Order: sequence, then C-alpha cells, then structure tokens
Amino acid sequence: MSNKKQLRIGLIGCGFMGRTHSNGYKRVGDFFPELTYQPVLKAACARSADKVKAFAEQWGYESTETDWKALIARDDIDAVDICTPNEFHAEIAIAAAAKGKMILCEKPLSRTLAEGQRMVDAIEKSGVKNTVWYNYRRVPAVTLAKQIIDSGKLGKIFHYRANFLQDWTISPELPQGGEGLWRLDVDAAGSGVTGDLLAHCIDTAMWLNGAIKDVSAMTETFIKERVHQASGKVQKVGIDDACIFHCHFENGSLGLFESTRYARGHKALYTFEINGEHASIRWDLHDLNRLEYFDHRDDSIVRGWRSILVTDGDQPYMNKWWVPGLIIGYEHTFVHQAADFLKSLETGEPCAPTFKNALQTQKVCEAVIDSANSKSWKDTGAVNM
Repeated sequence: MSNKKQLRIGLIGCGFMGRTHSNGYKRVGDFFPELTYQPVLKAACARSADKVKAFAEQWGYESTETDWKALIARDDIDAVDICTPNEFHAEIAIAAAAKGKMILCEKPLSRTLAEGQRMVDAIEKSGVKNTVWYNYRRVPAVTLAKQIIDSGKLGKIFHYRANFLQDWTISPELPQGGEGLWRLDVDAAGSGVTGDLLAHCIDTAMWLNGAIKDVSAMTETFIKERVHQASGKVQKVGIDDACIFHCHFENGSLGLFESTRYARGHKALYTFEINGEHASIRWDLHDLNRLEYFDHRDDSIVRGWRSILVTDGDQPYMNKWWVPGLIIGYEHTFVHQAADFLKSLETGEPCAPTFKNALQTQKVCEAVIDSANSKSWKDTGAVNM
C-alpha cells in the first residue's frame, strides 16, 4: 500500500451490516486495484467488549472501542461507518461531522424526517464526504436498468411497481427490542417495514424514475402486543408489520408499493417492474444477475420478454469480476459502494446517495406513515436529486 492513500475506517456496530461493510472494505482493493485510496480497518466499536474483540479479530480491525464517542475522537480515524440500530444514527453522525470525519451511514438515514434534517444540516455545515448504504443501486442489473431508462428506450413511463416481502415476524411468541430484534421496537427503529424494507424500494424507485410527489397508504400491525426483551413486560407494538401505498411520480407515472413481514414463503422477495410507452423492464433480487426486458418495437413474430444475464465486461461493474456467464451476489454490492466512495475521494464528486439524497427517501417514508395514520393523501415534499 506504499503508493496508496489510506482511508482509516472506524466502524460502529458489529452486527449483520457491520459484517457486510467490513467485507466490502476488505475486498475492494483486490478487485479495484486502480483506486488511489484504500481502506484500513483501524477500529471497531460495540458496547460489548467481548463481542467487539471477537469481531475485530475475525475481520482484521487493528483496535477496538466500547464507546463510540471515544472512537470518533481518535485522530487516527478518517471515516466513521455507522452500522448501529436507527436510534443512534443521528447522534453519531452529527457528532462525527463536528469532528470533521467522513461518514458512511447504513440505511435508513434516520428514524424521522426531523432527525434526518439535522443530520443533513450537520453534514452541510462541516462539508465532510458522506454516503448512505442503499446497496441495491449497486447491483449490476439494477444499474443497467438505470442506464436503459436514462437512454430513453422505455419512452414515457406509465407505471412503477415494487414489493419487498418477508415472513420472519409471524410468530406471536417473538419478542420485540434488544439485540437482533430492535427492528420490532419503534423507539429503536422509528418504523417497521416502511423504514426497513420500503426505504430500499423507494430509494431505488426515485433513482430510476424520479421524485415521488404524493402518497396514499395503509399499514397494519397484525400482532398488537409483544414481550419487550429489555423489560420482560408485554408492551404495545408500535411498528408497522405491513404497508401498501400508491403514489404519483413527478414525471406523471403511477407507483404501487407493498411490503410485509407476513408473507409466508418469502424470506427476501424484492422485485420491481417499470412499464413505458415503448418497453418495460423488471428485476428480482432472487435472480439478481438477470434483468428482464420487453420491447414492443421488436418484430411481432419474435416480440416477448427477454432475459439479460448481466455478467459481461461492458455491463456495469462486471469488468471487475469473472468471465462472462459467471454470476456475483449480494455481498458484491457493498464492494461496489465502497469502491464508488473511494473513487469519489479522487474525483471530488458526491457518492450517491448522499445524506441529502437519502433525506428525500425519508420524506416519502414519513408521508407514507402520516397518510396511513390519517387515511388521506399526503404530499411528500421530495424533489429530484
């Protein structure tokens, strides 16, 4: 690394997303060797000394902390990566920005729009580089969809529909709160499937199809009370188990979104389909290397859906991996985002989605919850970025 510039990473949170981000940092230099900057795993932080020590040893971090404030105060940390539950995103990001640290934050940006706005304000005041890990943008097939849409091949867009379905919270015996289950605790998460799953769908949709103008939503909490792990007491469940909303995009197209954790048989079904005047595209996370494409301008005798295997070197990101026909997976999206962030340090360009970009997704999420609660249409205030 003698001819490279170091980006010294301080990771806060050593759960699932801490692992995905760490893997991205460890592999990015192998597959993007041309980058001037290379990450150095300087410190990992978690509240449990035993847990963070084991995590650091497994993933190769040089040191550990049990207090995030101590980590961001260190002079040997250039970038803070926030992989904590949502309730800590704002406090850590605002403090890290004040220390002049670059910030990479796991999605969603925040629990609420007000928190997100304070984070954006702090970033803009400090001027530090930042990004939010909406990793599905970095699936090569999804990036190819963006290129096809931007080329005009679809023509005027009429419809955008997406869903994200899971089934892991159906049991009424499942507690809320605590490690692993903080997503069921409204104080920790902010919302349920809206902020956890639909936020991914919304970010991708606005990246591909422009801003969402207004929404009409309904939510449901199927199990009203659960034992909270912290207190051991039965408490009201405050998060949404399921959400459906429809919307208008700024470009005049209509949107339909659904997310639930009560779709038995689905562990992580994320799909989207876009219908235009000339052509349509659709994508499925379960077959993430494929993009399906239909073009009405084809001769009628051969007109139909075609399946594009996105593995060739002239397709997004794929020249960094294997030979055509050999696929990549979920973990590679984090390598791609790490690479894009490191590249942004060279070019000076933002690494989207930035905090400001992600705030637009937060505006839609908040409007969805407000619409469901009020049983009325709500303007989002989101803008094209």
